[in-house]
Amino acid sequence: MDKHIFIINGSGGVGKDTFVELVSTELNDILKKFHTVINFSSIDKVKEIAREIGWNGKKSEKDRKFLSDLKILTSEYCDMPFKSMKNKVAEFMNDEESIFLFLHIREPEEIARAVNEFGAKTILVTRDAVKHIVSNMADENVFNYNYDFVVNNSGTKEELNIKAKDFVQEVIDSE
Repeated sequence: MDKHIFIINGSGGVGKDTFVELVSTELNDILKKFHTVINFSSIDKVKEIAREIGWNGKKSEKDRKFLSDLKILTSEYCDMPFKSMKNKVAEFMNDEESIFLFLHIREPEEIARAVNEFGAKTILVTRDAVKHIVSNMADENVFNYNYDFVVNNSGTKEELNIKAKDFVQEVIDSE
């Protein structure tokens, strides 16, 4: 099976990580073989720095704005968030057990850059009951991109599991 890179996005609390977990389970069930699915965020390295300077790991509106601003600063200064994604993609490409990589990216310009650089497909996860976050630039612009796949997670976990299975099957069938 080919390797696949996906950019996954959605406002906070819509079920992005749950979708990735379900995709991982479905991928292994469908292929009848264990494969690792990697889940990495463009802000993971930023969070490491934030913890070093006192961030407590919470995601209040103030925390989200802080992380967004810190990502902007580190991007402008040395392109650190994107470089960390490039490193993760290189690691993924050399890992024989991994065939799906999910990159969490919020900013439309950075999504477009990753699509061009990595040949990634894009996924937007939505949930009707979750209010769209607009307290910071990154969250505010989540819907300002034309995604390849849109997954509405407004139902039950079982319904999301069916969507994950359909997604995996569609990716496999497209090879």
